[in-house]
Amino acid sequence: MIFESSFRMPRELAAKFDDLIAAETNQLAAETLAVLKENGRIAETERLPLCQDCGSVIIFLEIGQDAALTGDSLTTALNSAVAQAYDEFYLRKSIVADPLRRTNTGTNTPASIHTEIAEGDSVRVRVYLKGGGSENMSSLKMFNPTTKPEAIIDYIEETVIAAGPNPCPPVFLGVGIGGSADTALKNAKTAIFRGIDSRHPDPFYAEMEEKITDRLNKSGVGVMGFGGRSTAAGVYIKEAPAHIASLPVALNMNCHSLRYGTREL
Repeated sequence: MIFESSFRMPRELAAKFDDLIAAETNQLAAETLAVLKENGRIAETERLPLCQDCGSVIIFLEIGQDAALTGDSLTTALNSAVAQAYDEFYLRKSIVADPLRRTNTGTNTPASIHTEIAEGDSVRVRVYLKGGGSENMSSLKMFNPTTKPEAIIDYIEETVIAAGPNPCPPVFLGVGIGGSADTALKNAKTAIFRGIDSRHPDPFYAEMEEKITDRLNKSGVGVMGFGGRSTAAGVYIKEAPAHIASLPVALNMNCHSLRYGTREL
């Protein structure tokens, strides 16, 4: 999954670039989108990473309550696999052991691992590679619970405009609404796994996603900050029950290279 996510642009992502190019009215933006698509072709053909920032590794596990795992500890096994992949495929190692003393671990580990217990006896493993530029544009705001959706959309628009070219747009924007602060941040990340052109199943949130996309693509930020209509390639909301006094809203900006994979065992 790390290899495929690092070197292969998903076909649906290449098709999304074609759609954005067709809708683009800014020549520089259209040309830049074409370059990004060509970058994906070169990466796969010449076995070069899609981006020089090969990302931190975030792993989401859904473990069936009837599954039995044997052998090494799960954390050890996962981190060993990450270290092996980053060595074998000559991927840049970007993880430091301490956030202030900044000594590189040399293995791109430890990975960030999130585990949930699910029904059944299968194990779903999802690997998500996240670059530092887009991760640094993450945002969390604790709103008053009486806040209207329009004010949330305003906040999202202001945050994306302030981020400018830093998250390498067009972005895939995950939005976590509700839950506790940590739940909202996690949901903002997992929301983008829903599928590139998917719509929220709830018409209320589907309409909100459309409004956010429209606002962002009229913001003028555009592809890599060069202007045009393609600031957001997709907006994905994931909501959660919340305390009566809380309304957290978290944003996860993913760059134009959407690098993740899923396997079910």
